[in-house]
This record gives sequence, structure tokens and C-alpha cells, in this order.
Amino acid sequence: MKITDVSRREFIRVSALAGGGLMLSTYLGSTAWAQPKGAVDGTDQVFVPNAFIRITPDGKVTLFAKNPEIGQGVKTSLPMIIAEELEVDFDQIEIQQAGLDEKSFGPQFAGGSRSIPDNYQRLRRAGAVARTMLITAAAQDWGVPVDECYAEHGTVFHRPTGRAQTYGALASKAALLPVPDDATVKLKDPADFKLMGKRVGGVDNPALVTGQALFGLDQVVPGMAFAIFEKCPVYCGRVRRANLDRIKQLPGVRDAFVIEGGDDPAGLASGVAIVADSTWAALSARKQLQIEWVEGNNTGHSSLAYDDAAVQAAKAGGHTLRADGDTTSAFATADKVIEAAYAYPFIAHATLEPQNCTADVKGNRAEIWAPTQLPGSGQALVAQVLNIPKANVTVHVTRIGGGFGRRLRNDYMAEAAAIAQRAGVPIKLTWTREDDLRHDFYRPAGYHFFKGALDSTGHISAWHDHFVTFGFRGTDRPASSAGMSADELPSRFVPNFRLEQSLIATTVPTGPLRAPGSNALAFVMQSFIDELAHAAGHDPVEFRLELLGDDRQVPPTGNRGQAYDTTRMKGVLRRVATMADWGKTLPRGRGQGVAFHFSHSGYFAEVVEVAVTPTGSLKVEDVWVCGDVGPIINRSGAENQVQGSIIDGLSAAWLQQITIDHGRTVQGNFDTYPLLHINESPRIHLEFIESDNPPTGLGEPALPPLPPALCNAIFAAIGKRIRSLPLAGHDLSWS
Repeated sequence: MKITDVSRREFIRVSALAGGGLMLSTYLGSTAWAQPKGAVDGTDQVFVPNAFIRITPDGKVTLFAKNPEIGQGVKTSLPMIIAEELEVDFDQIEIQQAGLDEKSFGPQFAGGSRSIPDNYQRLRRAGAVARTMLITAAAQDWGVPVDECYAEHGTVFHRPTGRAQTYGALASKAALLPVPDDATVKLKDPADFKLMGKRVGGVDNPALVTGQALFGLDQVVPGMAFAIFEKCPVYCGRVRRANLDRIKQLPGVRDAFVIEGGDDPAGLASGVAIVADSTWAALSARKQLQIEWVEGNNTGHSSLAYDDAAVQAAKAGGHTLRADGDTTSAFATADKVIEAAYAYPFIAHATLEPQNCTADVKGNRAEIWAPTQLPGSGQALVAQVLNIPKANVTVHVTRIGGGFGRRLRNDYMAEAAAIAQRAGVPIKLTWTREDDLRHDFYRPAGYHFFKGALDSTGHISAWHDHFVTFGFRGTDRPASSAGMSADELPSRFVPNFRLEQSLIATTVPTGPLRAPGSNALAFVMQSFIDELAHAAGHDPVEFRLELLGDDRQVPPTGNRGQAYDTTRMKGVLRRVATMADWGKTLPRGRGQGVAFHFSHSGYFAEVVEVAVTPTGSLKVEDVWVCGDVGPIINRSGAENQVQGSIIDGLSAAWLQQITIDHGRTVQGNFDTYPLLHINESPRIHLEFIESDNPPTGLGEPALPPLPPALCNAIFAAIGKRIRSLPLAGHDLSWS
């Protein structure tokens, strides 16, 4: 199998040179594509039934991966869906990364674990359309009924006679046929799948392990220079003056200038650009850069001030988001009432590939090479910054060295485009690790002030959560990813339930981070549920099963709510308990904790086992994971995503926090913002419950249960309840 990357421009050019064939179809929406205008008469036609498939008469089958590859495996899994219905073996095809062309491919983005659920049926139909046309072409050529023919291994066979023709031999004939309505083609019975559900290695793996250029940082454009961009350490600050004349005289420096940006963190910021002959020359010059900043009114913001503001907000009471039943009476008549305050910090994405972008701006046209999760929005932002038509901005989608939601923001694309326009030559902009950590869109911090009631049977009779979160610049709505649905568990499962919300004004940019919302909410909800289970004297697994209640679909009732299938959640909870031998006797200092969460349409439950020495040294020994996300597309990719989620969640819960002081981020590199080391990683045991439900994504839903299961395990081991993250800030010693 050969794997290459191709731009939209190159794809159209090569297709035209190959003889025309069917015109590139237009994506219409849910599952359909426009009918082509017809094929050019002649021989050696290229068969292009839709934007995703291209078959040449020499037998070459090319499939286009529409969404950005961020490490979640979609460059492999999305073509697998097409190949399954097309009836081609995976080693028969070439996979190419599609450039930005949403008219042809539909929405192209990586985020929200949406690639599989949004494209599963569409891509199955794309493959089925091509298979149907190839079978029809063979039947017409042989003069036999279509239902006597079938496709397999890139070949069409005639059952009665055994005759066969390869897809390459049929390409020119199929190119002359009208494209059927994709809603009318017959899809395969999942029981007949040959490829989906198997373990397939990532299509880029050979290039990755041999160091071939793939990522944004690897891009090379003839005549390009190299740039860095220094921004104010205080959010939304701007440049007053800088020693530009001195910087321009330094070795290798071509130019240095001020970019007058705005105060939107997601757009073009104010700063100083240095353009040089190499990244090293630019970084060396930066060390001598002296800037006087206009810091504005944001220097009073700090993590300590936020902590104090949260306590005061909790005392004052908040805005009611949900009120079910009568919590006042329920607390007054409860057998036990438990109160606890939980908190979690800002955390950074810390992508291993720092933000970067290559840009070439000539007149009113721009060409961009960017590792972006949202190339369409990046295209629009670049057009806005350069004041040119969006259609004049070409975006090449590169492989992404980690995103986790950070690259849903395209500020680095805006910076590269503005610098290239001013410099007059193509430039590659590179952020340092310090740039990356100090100019992120952080997972919001948050505070929860809980009060829970247990009745005489040990069941939760009332729940009150005063949620204190952040509003950007004092707005009356939560900042990006700082909100909470009123349907969040245990809402809908507790008869007397109250959710209040208070906002703290912040200037800290926030945004989605892997399993946004859920990655923090699962920690506080599942930890406090665990507190209530122990207070009731109930087994934590059984307590959760009792909370979920009967097998049923619980409908959504509020904004951003989703239907909740208790059967599926109880299924993974029971299964993971069996996997972990839950309830086994463990010595003091060793314990198991359990948690579950419904996130991004996936049902996951996890058990963590830890060992804590009397001096407080923590070892995470094992993590058992069970998930239900419907059918699995690529088992290798699915395992990779779950294992990565566990390591990511463990790293964040144990080690990471971003602190703010005088309006700026304190942490700057991995010495102060550590990642989990390989010797700290646990054994991970994974099982899937595969159901007939529609497939859902796997990049995010396995992460949220990990932090609470870890903290609940520590409580089981040493009796200390962890109510704030990261764990590194707690004394775990015991005697």
C-alpha cells in the first residue's frame, strides 16, 4: 500500500490529465452527492464516482481521507469504511490526505469525537455507490443480469460462469454510467464485514517510524524564511515600543517589526515578529528583544484570587440552572447529610508538536500549510486578517502532532499569514514550548460545593451542587468549555436535585480540551458519589448500579442534554468490575476505585488499582477499562485511543496545573508542567462491549472516568479523600 499526501489543486489537475471521467461530485449534506454532468467519450477513463474514490484503468484505487489526522487514526479508519463497502482489500489501495474542500467532502474537522459518527453512513454509501456501478458495468459488458454478479477483492465475478473483471478493467466502462442515488444502493450486512472490526496499523506508521516529513513543522517551501512571534505575557496586552533596530542588526535576521493585533485571543494578537534565515537565528535574536508592553487592566488576575472569589461566591448563592423536587425538605428529613468542596485547575493541552504554520502570501492570495483541527475556520480567519476573499486562501492540511482541542483555535495561522504578508516572502512560524504553554486556551478551572442527602435505606435522596465557574471578561455566560449541562449526572437520577451556578470574571483564554467539560465534571461527580456510597455503607459498584436504576432510556430535559441508556452504562460497569475482580481483599496501602461516565456518546467504566507507601509514594498498578461505543471500526486504532486517554487522564490528574499570577501563566516548560513518565504508566486492560448501536468516536470518552477512579482508589487504599487536583499537591503519607 502506498500512502501519499495531495492537495486539492493537484488532485484536480491529475484527474483532468488522466482523461476526465466523471466530474468531481459535489457533497450535498447528510448522505448524498450531486449527479455528475456526465463522462467524456473515449477510452481510459478515470472512475471518480464521488469525492472519496478514484480508480484508474491500470487498477490503482485511491481513497481520500477527508478529516485532519491528529493521531486519532481517522486517516486509517475513514478509508476502512469506504473500502469495506467498495469490496477492496486494504493493501490494494492508496490513501491520500484530502486538502480543504468542504464543497466536495463535507465538513472537515477533527474534534468532539465526531469523525466516525458523522461519516459512517456517508462513507459506507460512497463505497456502495462505486461498487454498484462497477458491478453494473461488468453485467452490461457480459450481457447478464446484475443480480448474477458480485464484487470481492477489487474484482467483479459472474456467479454462473465464474468470469471475472478487475476494477481497473471496469473503470472506463463504469465512468460512463450515471451515478445512482446513494440512498438507493444496498449496503452490506454487518455480519458480512471483512475489514471493519479488524486490527489495522495506521497508514502513516511506516513514514512516522522512518522520520519522513509529515507534520506541520516538516513543511518546506522554496525561498521561505523562518519566524518567531513574541506576544505580551499578560493576556490581551499590546506593544508600546521595542528595540527593533538592534534586532535587525543581529546575525541571520532579515527583519523585525510590530504586528498591531486586536484583543481577541482567538484572532491576531499584538506582538513583535522576527524573520530570519533560520529558526535558530530568530530564537537567538529573540533573547535580545526588549519590549515595553501595555499590560492593561488584567494584571490583577491570579489563581489565588480566583480561589478566594469562589469561596465568596459559594456563600452568596448562585443562579439556579435546575431545581427538581424539594431539596430543602429532603435535606431536613435525611438520615445523613454530607458536604464537600471540590476544585480542579486550569490545564494546558501541551501538544508535543508546538503550534506552527507555514504561509505564502502573494498579493490577494495566500497559501497555508497548517496542522489545524478546523481548517475551514482557519481559512476564514486568514482571509479576515489579510482582508482578502476566503476563496483566495488555499489550506493544505498537514498531519498534526497532537491537538486535544488546542488546534480548534487557529491563532497561529493568523500570525503566520500576517507575518508573511509583511515580510513579502514565504515564512514558517514556529512556537517554542514556552509560547505554547503560556498562550494556550486552557481547560477551565472550576469549583463545586456539594451537599448530598442519604435516606434511611442508604440511597441518594437529595443533591445540591453550587458550581462556580468562569465568564470571560465578566460576561454573563460561562467561558469556552466552562459551562455545565443541567442534565449532567446525577441530574434525572435523583428525585430532589438543585444546580446553581456563579461566574468569576477572567481574562484567561479557555477552550475545549480532550473530553471538554467531562474531563473535569466526571472527577467531581464520581468522587462525591463515592463519598456518599461509603457514607451509606454500600459497595461503590452496587451503589452506582442502584443510582442508575432500571434498564431504560432516560430522555434529555435541558440544554446540551442527551438521552442516557442505563442498560449500556450498567453493562460496562458490571463488566469492568468482573475484569478487575472487584471486591477482592487488599492490604492497607493498596486499593481499588471505580468510576463511570457518559461522554461524547460513549459509555465507559473504569477501575484503578493503586499502591501507596507509608511515606506517600504513589504507584498506579492497573487500570481496567470497559467501553460501549457500538461497533469497532479499527481495533488497533480503538485500543490506541483508549490507552492514550488513560495515560492522558492520569498525567493531568496526577501532575498538571496551570497557575495564573499577575495576569500571566507561571508554567513555561515540562520542568514545571510535567508529563507522565513511561515508568509511571500502569498496565491497561481493555474490553469493548460491541452493540448494534451506531458507532461513536473514541478520542475522548475513555478519559473522564480515570481521574475519579484514581482518587477513589487512593481513598480505598489509605482513607484520604482527594477533593482537588492535581494529586501532586497532596500529602499521601499514612501510618
